[in-house]
Amino acid sequence: MIYITRKESFNAAHKLARPDWSEDHNLEVYGKCANPNWHGHNYQLFVTVKGEINPETGFLVDLKWLKMIINEHIIDKLDHRNLNLDVDFMKDKLASTENLAIAIWEQLLPHITAGGAQLHSIKIYETENNFVEYFG
Repeated sequence: MIYITRKESFNAAHKLARPDWSEDHNLEVYGKCANPNWHGHNYQLFVTVKGEINPETGFLVDLKWLKMIINEHIIDKLDHRNLNLDVDFMKDKLASTENLAIAIWEQLLPHITAGGAQLHSIKIYETENNFVEYFG
């Protein structure tokens, strides 16, 4: 079993707030992240796939293909967008980095599987000090 990781970056705005809570309660729970006028991050996304090396190509997967899959299904939908308002796969979800990691996993899983690999993990750095890692 071998593991390969592709790193991509995107910039996005979001707000952490539950619509069923008051603005005061959202501020109490989420602090600055509940700013009614949003806030943004320069995210770093790491997609790790695993599997066996194809003896003909020497690859687990072609990294150009992996880049294309990630860009088409994730980066193009997230970059310079508002996670709460603009991203179809985040509709009706609290736009936390935890929920974002799960949503990205769900978007990529069928494409990675169809490409002959297994999705191992999604890691998202929200800041240089905070990241989420999801293993499905």
